[in-house]
Amino acid sequence: MRDQDGVICRTQVLLCGQDDDFIEGMVRRRLWSRIHRGVFVDHTGPLSWTQRLWAALLFYGDAIAADESALGLFGLQRPAATDTVHVAVDQSRRVRSVPGVRVHRVTDLRGHAHPSRRPPAMRLETAVLRTASRSRDEAVAIACLADACQSRRTTAGRLAQQLRSLPRLPRRAFLLEVLEDVASGAFSVLEHRYLTRVERPHGLPTASRQRRVKVGRRPAYRDVEYLGGALVVELDGRLGHDRTEDRWADLDRDIDSVIAGATSVRLAWGQVLDACRLASAIGRLLRAVGWQGQVRPCGQACSAPPVDAAA
Repeated sequence: MRDQDGVICRTQVLLCGQDDDFIEGMVRRRLWSRIHRGVFVDHTGPLSWTQRLWAALLFYGDAIAADESALGLFGLQRPAATDTVHVAVDQSRRVRSVPGVRVHRVTDLRGHAHPSRRPPAMRLETAVLRTASRSRDEAVAIACLADACQSRRTTAGRLAQQLRSLPRLPRRAFLLEVLEDVASGAFSVLEHRYLTRVERPHGLPTASRQRRVKVGRRPAYRDVEYLGGALVVELDGRLGHDRTEDRWADLDRDIDSVIAGATSVRLAWGQVLDACRLASAIGRLLRAVGWQGQVRPCGQACSAPPVDAAA
């Protein structure tokens, strides 16, 4: 019960040498309470998310935490106590549902299981890809992939390799395209949107991304660098810019860029969402530091003001 966050099932009680009378006595004395049929917890209060997950795994037997729940165990999500618990069982099984639990039937359950995680869980790459593929919102899917890579728990290459082994996964082409961008260094939804809606469609030069630099005593990563670092673009999105300390570090990095002789600009969602106007502005900055190219319209309705060749 210590290993399972206070949760135990009837089969385990019997294997420990006790019987149903012992279980009923523990419940009657309010030392245990019943969660599901044959599954108990060692208190009578509200259940934590982890206890609900253990209860579902023990109820179904030969099951693993899946998708969002697996990501919660890997620290990529912060599940609330009331969030739906996701578990996976083998495709061949027919199981009944219980409240608050979503059961996924998957092929080759053992092959997708992490070899040592407790509670038993799906491998990280499989959980990330399945969760991203089910997202109806493009930004949520991108964030799922980018968060996993930015956390350094996996890489875009490993995710892409695993994706190729899941031929029936929905939206595979879209996920592969996003992973190519993540591999290039677009580690957040905002960075991906800048890459795909500002830089590429408007013919801006290809930038270096996530280059490691040292600011003071600690390393940092520059989001976007053009022309060998002559122009640095920092993108304040959802990832890595939430705390006061993060913002101070960002400002230190801007100062460091200027000291090194670079032009440095910091952008947020307001600028990136106005992609055509931003492309024109970045084009002017690039020409000011030596770029000889031209900003091109992204389509007939593009509102990017032309950058004069002499600008």
